[in-house]
Amino acid sequence: MAAAFRQRLSGEHLIYLGDTARLPYGTKSPEMVVRYALRAAEHLAGQGVKMLVVACNTASAHALTALRRAWPHLPVLGVVEAGASAAAGHAGIVVIATEGTCRSGAFTRAIAARAPAARVTAVPAPLLVAVAEEGLTAGPIAEAAIRHTLGDAFAGAGNDCLLLGCTHFPLLAPALRAVIGPGPAMVDCAAAVAEQAATLLADLGLAAPPGTGGLALAVTDAPDRFARIAARLFPSLGPDPVIEVVDL
Repeated sequence: MAAAFRQRLSGEHLIYLGDTARLPYGTKSPEMVVRYALRAAEHLAGQGVKMLVVACNTASAHALTALRRAWPHLPVLGVVEAGASAAAGHAGIVVIATEGTCRSGAFTRAIAARAPAARVTAVPAPLLVAVAEEGLTAGPIAEAAIRHTLGDAFAGAGNDCLLLGCTHFPLLAPALRAVIGPGPAMVDCAAAVAEQAATLLADLGLAAPPGTGGLALAVTDAPDRFARIAARLFPSLGPDPVIEVVDL
């Protein structure tokens, strides 16, 4: 998610907070996800941010209304709405997401609101989350996990779009493409919400001019493990990026 924002909003200073102490959100109850999301947002609002982006699809599915109610003065964007808007032009949409996001029905509702005739198939994909977190983003292991998860979803079923409903899944994009073939569109929620954020910031007169904006990284636990991931995603930060640990 932060990588998509760095590319689209190069002049903005980004504060990335990963709640690594409480992950995965996808297996938590909706009530617990809301509680965790409010704590994280309280920390970020205290940093004086001008926009809050809920980068987690599960948190977007469960907590967006509560966050907007708690901080009415802040624009609050969620990846579910942005992803649904980007996918809505397709007839058959397969959504891969966490168990919690799929159970919530958030993507199905959001797409139906924009394209009532679209056919939506939500596929829980916890195995793909684990594969991505282990760095197995390409090759036979990743492709086998994808085939196991998707089954025959793209085998003559008339589905023409794969919506990546978890922020881990863009890392698997080459392996996903190798499995589903060149035909179906692939929608990255991160890129969609970054575009939505750029438009809204410009409309509100809050956009920073293009340039070399900053990136501050914070987690709630395991900074060393996160630093290894961050070094791959953001080579400009060097092999040992600075990671702040915050207590929520």
